[in-house]
Amino acid sequence: MDYTTLVDDKRLDAFTRLIDVIDANLPDGFEKTTDGNGIHYVVPLSTYPSGYHVTPGTPLPFLSVIAQKHHVAVYHMGVYSDTELLRWFEESYAAQVPTKLNMGKSCIRFGNVKHIPYDLIGELVSKMTPEQWIAAYESR
Repeated sequence: MDYTTLVDDKRLDAFTRLIDVIDANLPDGFEKTTDGNGIHYVVPLSTYPSGYHVTPGTPLPFLSVIAQKHHVAVYHMGVYSDTELLRWFEESYAAQVPTKLNMGKSCIRFGNVKHIPYDLIGELVSKMTPEQWIAAYESR
């Protein structure tokens, strides 16, 4: 896939590496898509026909990687919905990365791509299967 339309040249290598790490570690069952703004991983309608309640008829979103103006962001719905997973990620990040975690509810922002903890992101994305995400989504 050509990511040059999604990210500037100076962050292209980091963006590509981040996608490669996610692809290598994400459990089977998620589907990789793009909308021209980023790379998204969803639970396909063939697995979860109910789809996303906000936009009926669309797959259930789980994870996105988007290059914003000043950062590369990983949007991970699992850390938004699972407090234990969030706590694990925050503690692991603090132990492994020299910079402060810049995070919203589901958005992990990397202003300096030199500090992206690729192995930690790989481990994070490996921790939730589509079935676990569906269960968490339905319990909200």
